[in-house]
Amino acid sequence: MSRIGKRPIVVPSGVKVDIKKQNIHVEGPKGKMDMEAHYRMAVTMKEDQIEVKRPTDSKQDRSLHGLTRSLIANMVQGVKDEFSKTLEIEGLGFKAEIKGKNLQLTLGFSHPIIFVIPEGIKIETPKPTIVVVKGIDKHLVGQAAANIRAFYKPEPYKGKGIRYAGEQIRRKAGKSAG
Repeated sequence: MSRIGKRPIVVPSGVKVDIKKQNIHVEGPKGKMDMEAHYRMAVTMKEDQIEVKRPTDSKQDRSLHGLTRSLIANMVQGVKDEFSKTLEIEGLGFKAEIKGKNLQLTLGFSHPIIFVIPEGIKIETPKPTIVVVKGIDKHLVGQAAANIRAFYKPEPYKGKGIRYAGEQIRRKAGKSAG
């Protein structure tokens, strides 16, 4: 059984947290975020720690307890240090480049793919085959990276496609000559 919800969230220096009933406002050097906690969860701030309490031990309250604590911890971490995901592009002629507020992907199709960069996300291309997605909202960063990866998932025969950095692709043997 997980006991994540019981752990207090330590607020680092440079991060301001304001709690009014169920509304939580977190502000730090990288930006600011707001969240409304579930009405059954009691969120309190003592000194430099945030605690989340649940009213009962019902299954719903236990799951909301850990979820609420994790969401608040991600907000605190995000405004202090940004979250980032790195994507690698593999394939002959495959590349990515930033054009204005869009990411243009050349993935071997008859046309380039234009990905509109969402609000609150920064995308960098240090090399034409590497895309770095950054932002303070962990959910937005992960969703943007997943949307980019979905344009051309890595295929198991040649390994072409867009993959997360460090992702292992199970390779298959091709046809064998008779």
